[in-house]
Parts: sequence; structure tokens; C-alpha cells
Amino acid sequence: MDKLLIVDDNEDIRKQLKWGIGKEYSLIMAADAREALEVFRRQNPRVVTLDLGLPPQEESSEEGFRCLEEMLQIAPEVKVIVITGSDEKENAVRAVQMGAYDFYQKPIDLNELKVIVKRAFHLQTLEDENRRLQDALEGSESDIKGIIGHCPEMQLVFSTIRKVAASDISVLVFGESGTGKELVARAIHAVSLRCNGPFIPINCGAIPENLLESELFGHEKGAFTGAHTRIQGKVEYAHRGTLFLDEIGELPPSLQVKLLRFLQEKVIQRLGGRENIPVDARIVAATNIDISRAMEEGTFREDLYYRIGVVTITLPPLRKRGDDLMLLANLFLKRFANDYKKRIKVFSPAAREFMTAYSWPGNVRELENKVQRAVLMASSPVIEPDDLGFAGRPAAVKGGTYSEATTLREARDRVERDMIQGAITNNKGNIAKAAEELGISRPTLYDLLKKHGVSV
Repeated sequence: MDKLLIVDDNEDIRKQLKWGIGKEYSLIMAADAREALEVFRRQNPRVVTLDLGLPPQEESSEEGFRCLEEMLQIAPEVKVIVITGSDEKENAVRAVQMGAYDFYQKPIDLNELKVIVKRAFHLQTLEDENRRLQDALEGSESDIKGIIGHCPEMQLVFSTIRKVAASDISVLVFGESGTGKELVARAIHAVSLRCNGPFIPINCGAIPENLLESELFGHEKGAFTGAHTRIQGKVEYAHRGTLFLDEIGELPPSLQVKLLRFLQEKVIQRLGGRENIPVDARIVAATNIDISRAMEEGTFREDLYYRIGVVTITLPPLRKRGDDLMLLANLFLKRFANDYKKRIKVFSPAAREFMTAYSWPGNVRELENKVQRAVLMASSPVIEPDDLGFAGRPAAVKGGTYSEATTLREARDRVERDMIQGAITNNKGNIAKAAEELGISRPTLYDLLKKHGVSV
């Protein structure tokens, strides 16, 4: 139920409200400002009724105004209904001017107050949904909730995420290890109507089979040796949120049956229990195995596949994402350079050729790790192949490293050209931002672009 915080120092009024509206909302009670602010921070109620006359200044209303101000600072979107005495119209107006949602004058009429509270929750719901939709619309075509990509394959991924987010259908994500399957699952959750609920991930291939059932569905006290207390499983924890089943292709056949039952009936039974527990959770699953072959071999149930794969999303490997490789590399470079406070701006031409020629079996995760290593290892503002850990591999280019320059001027020109090219790439061709990153004026940058033949 929706949480409603009632702040009033009068115990009789608190009892009256608990009796009158306690069945409709999850009530939280507080008798003074200190207690109210403490539970407000901890419980995060969406609507509050606040009596302005709070101790120790019941007569002045200042304690109530202080409480209102702090609540609005903590959560500006909260709906606070101020309750005042019949002769305190000025205080009510002041409270609304401060940001209170509405006011109500004593004596309390439960029917009238119910209407105001219900309207406040309804408005809060509309505003929450509007914020979610706005967030979804603000995601650009090349960036959605932390996933970056320009290539057509990634654009299709973004489009599918946006289409399925508002529904509750199950989604199955295919992709090699390191392509970002969990990121896709988190993005679906983040732009869905369940975004305020929990996101619960579990790796089906990382937990021993004898423990996985308990991890997923929980267990009752005494269900097995060592089960000293009742434990909720991941499925229960995902109630009103999203359950992400990573590496679902590794799920044992016995648990595939139990998962299928949950998907069909939306109820579970804990290990060792007989009670049917209803759970409202959306399923997003992922795998890097060939599900079609697994079904042919009988290791994965077809009926389960049709349940979890209502919509499928296939993530391309990094080696097939074209220019996304250097786009991601430069983003990682900028992030780790900031994290480690190092003045590293660009990859050398040789480093770029090594990176584009490499197959990246670990995909985006491997790229991130290599760039992090390079930032730590680099001893100059430019990253070389050795910094990335490509030492000992056949040379991809000739004359590409700064150590191979024949003169100091040649080396300086190469550094200058690569830093300019890196700034242009990082800022997507925006001259003003590139000049700011390089610490030079726009006219100077135009001259340098012309000098080095760098195109925008």
C-alpha cells in the first residue's frame, strides 16, 4: 500500500486517522518534528499530513514550518497536506507558498480529508509517470541509460528497449560475454513503470545446483540441514520490480520446471514449504549459449523458452560495432583519466590500429579493462600499444609511435595532431568544446586543424 506519514502531537487525532484511513494506506505516525524527519528520511512516504502546531512550540507553528521546509528540501516532489486550526488561515497560505500541496482546517472531517489525500496520491502517481516518460524521451538515439552506441545494430537495441519498457512482457537478451547484457536489463527496468521497484540480478551459472533452488525461491526453517530460519528467495525480493536471470541457459532442468510454473501462475513455494506465495515480478533473462541447439539437445525446455523469450534482443559483439569501438574507448579514457587524475588525452595511431585489428573476445568489458590498465601504465599524455598490453604482438603499423619519430619536431607534431584528433572525436566535431578541452581558442584550433590536415 502507499505510505502516508501522519505528523500530529495529539494522540487522539492520530488514533482517529488510523481508524479512519488505516485500511487504505500504510500509515506511519510521528508526534514531533524530530521523529517525523527521521521516519521521513527512512521510509520515504509519498504523502504527508502535517499539523503545524508541533512541540516544543505548539502555539507558534514555527516548528511545523521548519519540518515542512526540511521535508521539501529532502524530497521536493512529496505532497504535504498541512493541517491548521480554524483561525490560522494565514499559516495555511504561508505553508502553500512554501511548497505544501494543500491545507485542511480542524476539526477533521474524515470524508473530506480522505478526498484530499486520495487526490494527492493520484497527482503524485501522475507526476511520477510523467517523470519516467520524460526521462525515456530524453535518452538520445546513441545513449540510453548508460549504454552507448552509434552502429545500426545498437540503434535496433535501443529501439526495442523503448518499445518493451512500458509493458510487462518477458525479454530474453542474447550476446557474447562482456557485451552488456545486464546493462540492457537494467535499462529496461530503469525506463519501465517498475523503475521504483527493486532490480534483482542472479547468475544462474555461478551458483551450485544444490543451492540455486533456495537462492531463487527461498526456503522454510528446517527445509534442510543448516536451514535455521525462513529465507526469502530472489524471486520474492523482486516483487513489484524486475528479476534478471543471467546465464539462464545454465539453469538445471528441475529448476526450469519450477521457474515455468512461476511464469504461468505468478506464485512460488519456498523450499520445504506448501504455501503459495503470489509474486508480481517482471522477468528479463540473458544467455550466451545457443538456445536453439540446447532445445534440440533437450537441455533447455521449449515451453520455458517461449515464456521468457516473448521479445528477444541480440547484442552485437564489439568487433562488429565499427566506430563504436573508439567511441567507447575514448569515453573510458576520459573517465579513468579523471578518476586517476592523469593528463592523458588520446590514443596514438599505433594504439588505434592495434585496437581496431584486435578481435576483442571479452567485448566491451575487456575494452574497459584494457583502457583502465593503459591509463595507469601510461607515462605520457598519449597511450601507446604497450600501455594497452599489446606488447609482443606483431606490429600493426610502421612509424606510428612517437619513439619512432626521427626528430623532436616530428614527435611534437604527432602528439599535437593526435591530441587535436582526440578532442574532435570526444566532442563529436564540436569546435568550441574541443578548443575548451585543449585549453586553446577556437581560431587557434582552426589554424592547427589546417596545419595538420585534420578534418571535422
